[in-house]
Amino acid sequence: MLTLNAINQYYGGSHILNNINLSIDAGALVCLLGRNGVGKTTLMRSIMGMVALKSGDINFAGQDLSKASTEQRARAGIGFVPQGREIFPLLTVEENLKLALAGRRDKVRKIPAQIYDLFPVLQEMRYRRGGDLSGGQQQQLAIGRALVLDPKILLLDEPTEGIQPNIVVEIGEVLRRLNQELGLAVLLVEQKLPFARQVADHFVIMERGEIQATGAMGTLDDALIGQYLTV
Repeated sequence: MLTLNAINQYYGGSHILNNINLSIDAGALVCLLGRNGVGKTTLMRSIMGMVALKSGDINFAGQDLSKASTEQRARAGIGFVPQGREIFPLLTVEENLKLALAGRRDKVRKIPAQIYDLFPVLQEMRYRRGGDLSGGQQQQLAIGRALVLDPKILLLDEPTEGIQPNIVVEIGEVLRRLNQELGLAVLLVEQKLPFARQVADHFVIMERGEIQATGAMGTLDDALIGQYLTV
């Protein structure tokens, strides 16, 4: 479904992504792991077109998106929940969700009922400003906003960062439900290993801008954790 071929990215003189090759199959739930500063967020932003590729190709659902805008990638079916959530704090929950409708391929202009089914708190607080929500509620809003687009794949950059434990559990359950019941592919960046093990079926480990290991989540052993993930 999503294929990255020889992706390279630089910031100044630093080689941030070094010849990244990665494929995410339809229906996969993959966790991207690695210590801070190894290039995980840059890779996600590169997939979304927020930073232009220096070299390489991005193909999604049979389309070459290497030079497509962020908006074009969203319309193609890539949903993105950025690190830090980036909701509009002065707009209501409902207004935040409605803004995302402009990117739908089918021109639907009504918030899908599924969003409120997945996150009932958003319906309860739909007239409250985004900035007045708790961190966990804001993360649910950010995920809901991405789902409004009816994506084929959902990218999430550290969705549990700074979130209270009960909301972390809810987010994990929602991701598994979306994946198992609807077949939505998911690629998430995560630092919490227990959450990654609970949610994802496969892992990808990055170190110094390169992919060092991939596999089924059950094969993520102590040796790999010690070499690439332990701080």
